[in-house]
Amino acid sequence: MKTWKKFAHVNAKTVDEAASILRAGKAVALSGGTDILSAMRFEILPNYPEVVVNLKSIPGLDYIKEESGILKIGALVRMEDIVRNDTIKAKYVALAEAAHRTASPHIREMGTIAGNICQMPRCWYFRLPDNRFYCTRKGGKMCYAMAGENRYHSIFGALKACIAVNASDTAPALVALNAKIKTNKRLIEAEAFWDMNVPGSTVLAADEIVTEIQIPAPAPGVKSSFIKFAIRKSIDFPIVNCAAMIGGGTARICLNAVYNKPYRATAAEDAIKGKAINESSADAAGAAAVSAANPMPGDRNKWKIPIAKTMVKRSILACS
Repeated sequence: MKTWKKFAHVNAKTVDEAASILRAGKAVALSGGTDILSAMRFEILPNYPEVVVNLKSIPGLDYIKEESGILKIGALVRMEDIVRNDTIKAKYVALAEAAHRTASPHIREMGTIAGNICQMPRCWYFRLPDNRFYCTRKGGKMCYAMAGENRYHSIFGALKACIAVNASDTAPALVALNAKIKTNKRLIEAEAFWDMNVPGSTVLAADEIVTEIQIPAPAPGVKSSFIKFAIRKSIDFPIVNCAAMIGGGTARICLNAVYNKPYRATAAEDAIKGKAINESSADAAGAAAVSAANPMPGDRNKWKIPIAKTMVKRSILACS
């Protein structure tokens, strides 16, 4: 019979209080809980947390507002709030569509924007219950997916000996929209937010908490889009997704679920920048986006490359 492990639960009143508890160690932060609670339930991590710090009890982190040409989204804003917000739907289309394509309505009513960008990898070796695979992402010495089942893994090689992909839908939208992530310590360019911390996927320190997302208002004539390919339409993580922001001499294109972190497709940006958007130019940009692809030996995940190319093409055409 399984013995359930105990933990303390603290309702933080301020960001500083939450950070102080996290700084002491053996603690995790809880916002929507759709990721961390399942990780705890199935005991996928090598170290079970002794304290869960509830961030939802901190007032003033659930706003959506525009100030001085900047869209500001509090860290505790639920995904469904983003989906329904008229300003985001009208001016920040990529983010609205990315949020809409995330999970199911019930999960979007729970999950927060900060939680979505901070979620842990979905690799089946990483996620197997009882920490059965102590992989490189957890501090081990081996990426089991490299020699094992990797059909959904990185097509652009490994980062720090790991080929698990970033599975967030909102992440590529934030990169394409040139967003910044504000924490209790600093302001981080969205493109630099994701990395290979163990076991997470961000550059956040142990006592660092996301407090706000900032997105500059797009210039007149600039449009954005988000396209997702998944096995199921109802609720699923992406096989490949892509966000783009194009117009006025600007081209920002970001793929995700193809690499350890959101993959800025700069080759595609260079291919489309300054050109009329049509089938031919979008197709050329899609080809450029995957020109540096490096699938796993045996081509077990090579099938993701044409999907990534098509996602780039469709995201560009959606901005026309």
